Amino acid sequence: MATDLPSKNSKESKPRLVNQIFCADAIEVMKNWPENCIDACITDPPYNIARKKRGLAWAFSAHITMQSDWDRFINNDYEAFTQAWLEQVCRVTRKNGNIFIFGSYHNIYLIGALAQKMDLRIINSIIWAKPNAQPNITCRMFTESTEQIIWLCNNSQSHAAKWTFNYEEAKKLNNGKQMRNFWSIPTTPASERKLGKHPSQKPLQLMERLVKLTTKPDDLILDCFAGSGSTLIACHKLKRRFVGIEKDPNYCAVALARLRQLQG
Repeated sequence: MATDLPSKNSKESKPRLVNQIFCADAIEVMKNWPENCIDACITDPPYNIARKKRGLAWAFSAHITMQSDWDRFINNDYEAFTQAWLEQVCRVTRKNGNIFIFGSYHNIYLIGALAQKMDLRIINSIIWAKPNAQPNITCRMFTESTEQIIWLCNNSQSHAAKWTFNYEEAKKLNNGKQMRNFWSIPTTPASERKLGKHPSQKPLQLMERLVKLTTKPDDLILDCFAGSGSTLIACHKLKRRFVGIEKDPNYCAVALARLRQLQG
């Protein structure tokens, strides 16, 4: 099922994809798309955190932080799943297009290893530091207050070239200095969760920075694990086209409601 959202761009070259949310399995949806139809991908895949039947809990509370089935894999299924969706993303993204993948220590090393195995060019890793991160749930280690974002160029190590990086815009955002890859941005505020929330929902401040600095106006941006739609909203606000895929119908509804509210 695809949900259309109105676009003011009369020059759409990909009308079947532009400004839509597909409520379905990401891999199956992308299999039906032509090669090189996407300019860039920014996505936040399952982290494989909810491996325990009951999920992850906070030591001082009955609150369960992650117990969703979509984030639970067994044996080697997660590696196979990750390779399958990454291969599809690389197929549909144009050569030298940017690919950004969020992760934590639970999965980021596997994703990086698979990217190297696929001979993809790793441009940078970005560290998202959360000054208001939730306290550690076990009290047996340091508080986990960062996530990583792998920046890939969709080409081989030897042929990658001319990826998009809006260097001057980055300097403007950083008081005229080169921007570093350590970004201190608070977690998603309550104001962005009024229409519903996702357990790994990213703040718009973070997503808008990624979109603004690494894509161009009118680019078509894919988020194949769209969740509650933060990537799509950032694209709409910054005059980029978007296409999202989200398997859970509840999160699809939240993303659609947020986009419609933004459009007025």
